Amino acid sequence: MILKLYGSPHSTATRLAALVLHEKKVPFKFIPVYRINMEHKSKEYLEKKHPFGQVPYIVRASLIQFSLFILYESRAIARYVVAKYPTQGTQGLIPTDLKANALFEQAASTEFANFHLHVYPAWIEGQAKKSLGLEPDQAAVERHLSALDAKLDVYEQILGRQKYLAGNVRLLFVSFYVML
Repeated sequence: MILKLYGSPHSTATRLAALVLHEKKVPFKFIPVYRINMEHKSKEYLEKKHPFGQVPYIVRASLIQFSLFILYESRAIARYVVAKYPTQGTQGLIPTDLKANALFEQAASTEFANFHLHVYPAWIEGQAKKSLGLEPDQAAVERHLSALDAKLDVYEQILGRQKYLAGNVRLLFVSFYVML
């Protein structure tokens, strides 16, 4: 059965999952989740689809085993798709060599802890709130951007020595930066 990607077309996390599915040339059906009407916070959604009430999630049905596999969290989905379809689409997005894989995981953790954790809250405060007609907390935006500036100085040092955080080969985690 075809894989189904549930999410919001405006969600950067949904876009990451779709990007990796396209990169790996995996056919999928996109099913929109309407966050405007709080569909993602319904009791059924929280119990059966995503316990944190977020997007995206994927569903893969197996007619042979008569089972459903549901996976949520965009980075987990990305890693699953790369592992499930190793010979399709772009190759080598997650290295299999032990040291190269360790560097991949290091770079993926670096993206999350040193980039995403500053950029995402700054974006929520500075842009997302505006689009909802809410007043952004400019002090919070400045705090996050200031912390990000210090991290970007370190990125600059690393990228002065190599093409990507994990070396000179483009890996899956590079797609994580596309989320924003």
